[in-house]
Amino acid sequence: MVLIIKLSPNISVFLISFFLIYSFQFGFAQNQTVNNVSNLKVTCLSTMLADRGIGEWGYSALVEVDGHKILFDTGRRPETVLQNARELKIDLSDVEDVFLSHNHGDHTGGILTLRKELKKNNPKAMSRIHVGEGIFSKRLNRNNRMLEIKNELEADGVTIIVHKKEFELFQGVWITGPIERIHNERNWGGNGKIETSTGTIEDNIPEDQSLLINTKKGYVLISGCGHAGIINTVDHIKNHINTDNIYTAIGGFHLANATDEHLKWTADKLQEFGISKIIGAHCTGINALYILKEHLNLNREDAVVGSVGDSFDLENGIRAGIIAR
Repeated sequence: MVLIIKLSPNISVFLISFFLIYSFQFGFAQNQTVNNVSNLKVTCLSTMLADRGIGEWGYSALVEVDGHKILFDTGRRPETVLQNARELKIDLSDVEDVFLSHNHGDHTGGILTLRKELKKNNPKAMSRIHVGEGIFSKRLNRNNRMLEIKNELEADGVTIIVHKKEFELFQGVWITGPIERIHNERNWGGNGKIETSTGTIEDNIPEDQSLLINTKKGYVLISGCGHAGIINTVDHIKNHINTDNIYTAIGGFHLANATDEHLKWTADKLQEFGISKIIGAHCTGINALYILKEHLNLNREDAVVGSVGDSFDLENGIRAGIIAR
């Protein structure tokens, strides 16, 4: 028996509208993309460990994906990324898009030098910079380098694109936008303050964002420091971009000072999310990386400490530097 209920047009419109709003808010419309990338390579250009080039407290990686190139963060010292790229025989002059995970100097230190040097060969080199909303907020007890150099960059023809939410930069390549802080992952110092129109607030690095790449094997996550927390980041991705598993995590995850209990909780969550490969660079912490490796039951080829020159690609997986193998 089939029950047929005839509704008035007004009620029908109301019910359809309610369902669409409910679906969007509670997860039925989460999967925004089915675009897979065919080719992906991520090469580390700045972190502390190095058997080639220069090591420093900072992070940068070149992301090559389906014919596009993105420079993810720019290291700490003005010359490090430029010199390391030359040492590795990598040409950065055709890189036009720069992704900055947050405002800290160990991720933004190379941008002016890179723009100045590389535009000699290509006027469009480093000409588009993608940042999260809040990166230019005035900090009260320290300088905000991005605020200081914003005018200089724009005067040099650089376009700064501020992302308030998730955004598909290229087919299958997603910028997360600022991350919701669902879990209590306090991956920041706690002493910073931001000046707002209504008073001062704690500086929890609200602009922190990551890059997400959709491949046939699953998603690849690239993080600068993970100040928002790697679990918050993955939950944000699943709530706003796609519910599919993330199988590879690359970059800094700010776990160097995490307790064993917090690392166990993090590993359990990562296991739920399908993580099976990790390159833990920069602020992840060497001991933290090995604790995660143990809890996730990963072998030495699939969980490595990041080093300058290491890489990840879809065909070969992780290629660790000699010192990190």
